[in-house]
Amino acid sequence: MSLFAQRPMPSPLTSAQQILHATFGYSTFRGEQQAIVEHVVSGGDALVLMPTGGGKSLCYQIPSLLRPGVGIVVSPLIALMQDQVDALKQLGVKAAFLNSSLEFDAAREVFTQLVRGELNILYVAPERLTMPNFLDTLEQVASGPGLALFAIDEAHCVSEWGHDFRREYRALSILHERFPSVPRIALTATADAPTRRDIVERLALEQARQFVSSFDRPNIRYRVTQKDNARKQLQVFLETEHANDAGIIYCLSRKKVEETAAWLKDQGWDALPYHAGLDPATRNTNQRRFLREEGVIMVATVAFGMGIDKPNVRFVAHLDLPKSMEGYYQETGRAGRDGLPADAWMAFGLGDVVSMRRLLDSGDAPEERKRLERQKLDALLGYCEATACRHQTILRYFGEEHPGNCDQCDNCLEPVDTWDATQAAQMALSCVYRTGQRFGVGYLIDVLLGKTTQQVERFQHQQLSTFGIGQDLSQSQWSSVYRQLVAGGLLEVDMEAFGGLRLTETARPVLKGKQEIWLRRDPEPAKRKSSRAERGSQAREALASANENPLWLALKERRLELAREQGVPPYVIFHDSTLLEILNRRPENLTELGKISGIGQAKLTRYGDAFLKVIEDETNNAI
Repeated sequence: MSLFAQRPMPSPLTSAQQILHATFGYSTFRGEQQAIVEHVVSGGDALVLMPTGGGKSLCYQIPSLLRPGVGIVVSPLIALMQDQVDALKQLGVKAAFLNSSLEFDAAREVFTQLVRGELNILYVAPERLTMPNFLDTLEQVASGPGLALFAIDEAHCVSEWGHDFRREYRALSILHERFPSVPRIALTATADAPTRRDIVERLALEQARQFVSSFDRPNIRYRVTQKDNARKQLQVFLETEHANDAGIIYCLSRKKVEETAAWLKDQGWDALPYHAGLDPATRNTNQRRFLREEGVIMVATVAFGMGIDKPNVRFVAHLDLPKSMEGYYQETGRAGRDGLPADAWMAFGLGDVVSMRRLLDSGDAPEERKRLERQKLDALLGYCEATACRHQTILRYFGEEHPGNCDQCDNCLEPVDTWDATQAAQMALSCVYRTGQRFGVGYLIDVLLGKTTQQVERFQHQQLSTFGIGQDLSQSQWSSVYRQLVAGGLLEVDMEAFGGLRLTETARPVLKGKQEIWLRRDPEPAKRKSSRAERGSQAREALASANENPLWLALKERRLELAREQGVPPYVIFHDSTLLEILNRRPENLTELGKISGIGQAKLTRYGDAFLKVIEDETNNAI
């Protein structure tokens, strides 16, 4: 008789549906989840592209519970494995993790559980997984309790063309070589066509079935605002829309992260810095606070965020331009993972274009890599200057069509005017040419407006034909023209001229009058709001009204108390979306509570009475 408990192979659909409801508390699968689960349970390899918040984890968690043996999940997110395992344990799943954060005795205990077949799911860092002794251990497990599957999370890390390349991911091809009969599922929320091809090639997934879900995140409202005192603009955004919410603010440099976090703290916000230059203890403490407390704002570089599991991040703000559309999509995708309304807000200006292009050009990457990164940046600049629906623009970048206007972005809520800027563009380009293609925007605008500054007199540019020809436009309007000409590729930044502008070949037909130029008309600050934009969606209004409801506050308080007692993040107890459904339905008994999405049998048994008591107390108080 075998020492290992072998689970019989159940009927995939019936059992998957049962586990979805009984363990995870959901009544139906979403999108492609069911097809993915059935495919992997039957032993097939899969490549899954699904947006953040789309339910990727269920695609490997349920097959891990259905197939004999343990599911091995490869993740680069050492700091988050603990929370992921805690969440599974809340559901009654036998889960553990192995990474460098574990003490020797704790790691040895996990190894013992693994070999004995006592685990359903094990999270492992890629560095640990590819060690010869660990692979030998997996051979032992495969011949004993069994390996259910290998799940390779954040699979885009394998591609050097992606935005989060991790060299150790390249070694994961050994899994197929050593364990050819164990199904593999590679998952990512962000991968354009070249990155997708690289994932397939590097992980030997040529025979894998590809599941590509819609990249659309309809609950996120995208907004791009032209920079005009970015800190003040950020403060207005936070005060008017996210006074008590958790959020992430991205900055390009470590210095700006620390300065912004300190400034926000001085303004009364619970803000923390996060970047690679901080010591590991501070980084871990700040990340832990963000995940486990309510209303904390993390100010960070891109070092923070990949795989962040916190579902109730209500906003992501960018004070600097990201490097690519993929980066922007993934970073903004950390908002609203629970499906409730969230905001992606970015302040954008010409300085961002100059800084980012300088950063790309000054790097030591091969020229082919630089060319690709410039193309990715150009796509993002096109998004920033777009007058069409932002959801449409994002989806088209990833090769997907959007059916129509979204009513969930600034361009749909506040349609943008365009104007025939051909003559203005000719003036702007001519001024660049006649001043020697070596001056920055501020100086060029002085010449166009006819300002006789010391520098203008020094170079005798008051004698040029372009001096004073642009007085029909204001300084801010000329700044907008130059920003859009740079973003459109008619001008480029000359790094050797300390950020001066020079013409590109694309500018030639415009200067010769052979091509029209239409630009977006930046709204004046006082006119940037509309009644349509302020109304928002019904879901957004429902969430806003919930924040004023005593029962909502009491439910969140009880959740926080339970989370603190167990040392886990509040969302591990219940997501905000589950609490909102409790608030709206007000169940009176365990049977009614058990019908609410996100409450499986283990959580119903563990927390049902506590939350019913909150409802009862608040109902009595209201009488």
